[in-house]
Amino acid sequence: MLWAALLLRPRPDDTLPSSDDPLHGLAIWALQFTPRVAVVHEAVVMEVEASVRLFRGKRALRDRIFTESKELDVHALAWAPTSLGAVALARAGRENGFRGPLEEFLDELPMETLTATARHHTTLTQLGCRSLGDIRRLPRGGVSRRFDKELLTALDQAYGLRPEVHTWVQISEGFKARLELMSRVDMAPALLFGARRLVVQMCGWLAARHAGITAFVLRWAHDSMRSKSVGEGGELVVRTAAPMREVEHLCRLLAENLAKVQLLAPAGDIEVEALDVQVLEEHSASLLPDTVEAGESLALVLERIAARMGPEKVLRPTLTEDHRAEWMQHWQPAPAPLPRRRVRPAGIPQPTFLMDKPLRLAMRGERPMYQGLLHLIAGPHRVEGGWWHRVKVDDVATTENVVRDYWVAISEHCGVLWVFQERLAGDEVRWYLQGSFA
Repeated sequence: MLWAALLLRPRPDDTLPSSDDPLHGLAIWALQFTPRVAVVHEAVVMEVEASVRLFRGKRALRDRIFTESKELDVHALAWAPTSLGAVALARAGRENGFRGPLEEFLDELPMETLTATARHHTTLTQLGCRSLGDIRRLPRGGVSRRFDKELLTALDQAYGLRPEVHTWVQISEGFKARLELMSRVDMAPALLFGARRLVVQMCGWLAARHAGITAFVLRWAHDSMRSKSVGEGGELVVRTAAPMREVEHLCRLLAENLAKVQLLAPAGDIEVEALDVQVLEEHSASLLPDTVEAGESLALVLERIAARMGPEKVLRPTLTEDHRAEWMQHWQPAPAPLPRRRVRPAGIPQPTFLMDKPLRLAMRGERPMYQGLLHLIAGPHRVEGGWWHRVKVDDVATTENVVRDYWVAISEHCGVLWVFQERLAGDEVRWYLQGSFA
């Protein structure tokens, strides 16, 4: 598992703007990287193991999170195999928890980096504990009797000895975020400083929704000491020609519009709301080298890759003239020429996915079962042959001869399946699952 922990900068009241719930805003922004985002104590954690390839590797993912999160006032970022371990490393100012065994990193950390130790700080200090390693070296029986169970549970979860349970942040249907400015603003262009943070959050929300916007609104509330004639506040609607979620472009548009606005009274609070949200067509990133996109043929690229890595490393599937399911295709080196003869698929339903090895099914009477009774809807399609296919198994020569009746079957829980019954198996009736249909 690959966990990232983000810590917000401690905020003196007179230095930075604050929103109603900055951790929730940061968590909504983090949903663009993974759906597994949670708030743990004063940190936002996200499990990004499955997102590494999507964002072009761990280094690229780290750099993007590190760079973009600074605009949301994140001052510490850490990575570890557990979420509590990542939070502890972030509190200690250490980023990478993968350069060695996790327990070695955590044992050196001050015990204050784990929230569960706060209630017992005085007692643990009197026992001579200064680090998490000191607590781990205490007898577990004594710790469980003298302290609450949360302490041992948190230690085990941080060290990966016990599974962690999280309440994942759910993405909302709409986006609306408020920000209290650090001081009263008299000029409209000055609102951009705080509004940019809300726009960054909005773009993260849009990325998680795979959407873009053609309109959003910036609202501001006037100071309570205003004149009654100026009203409670104002708003500015920004529109785009096409759906988008680019922070820089949206902020440039906002700046151009704010330059033409005059505040009737000082503003203290601002709010950004997404108005017109539309599904954004995504452009799939190619898994092939850039030369393919530049016009070089796929065959030439595969030849070059095979020459560099070896022909056995680049394979492609090839149909063969064989009616047995397991041998209808084989893999051959990509640079090798394709056979001239083409195999026409049989005029019967063919499964989308085949199992590596047929799975023998349980029976109820004479009917096969797979997560319930199967209902046979098409068949039988008889397949025989393979006496010419000789192989050695444990130095004993044998053949891959098959004698089967194939059926298309319906499973109440698994959909459409491809099963077969072995013929000439004596008195015993044997059914096998071979594949499934998409």
